Amino acid sequence: MSKCGVTATQFKLYPGESLVVKGTILPDSKEFEINLGKDCDNLVLHYNARFDCKGDVNTVVCNSRRGSAWEAEERPPDFPFHHNCEVEITFSFTDKDIRVKTEGSGEIIFPNRLDLNLIDYLGVDGDFRIKSVTFP
Repeated sequence: MSKCGVTATQFKLYPGESLVVKGTILPDSKEFEINLGKDCDNLVLHYNARFDCKGDVNTVVCNSRRGSAWEAEERPPDFPFHHNCEVEITFSFTDKDIRVKTEGSGEIIFPNRLDLNLIDYLGVDGDFRIKSVTFP
């Protein structure tokens, strides 16, 4: 994985709030991931876009991580990404789930398996150049 990553921890996202990640998918991207949670071992959402990685082609994999252990993967049907393209991904946090919206794609609803009432960890890694993170 490329070392384009960004980690943010000095924020508080509560249910009813959102964050928007904007960036550019690199021309030769194999994958990128956006992680939200308490820390890198406790993720309410691991959002992994795989162009050609880990045996998957043009697949989004969503998962959660509890105490360093991965839980059951979910693979939504849409893959809204293209190489060398700017994207904007909105993550909306509720008590029950995380809603992920990307232009040109249906909304992904992923359950809040950890029952978090605060997200204060964001990690972005892979073949993705981050431009901004905003809290609209």
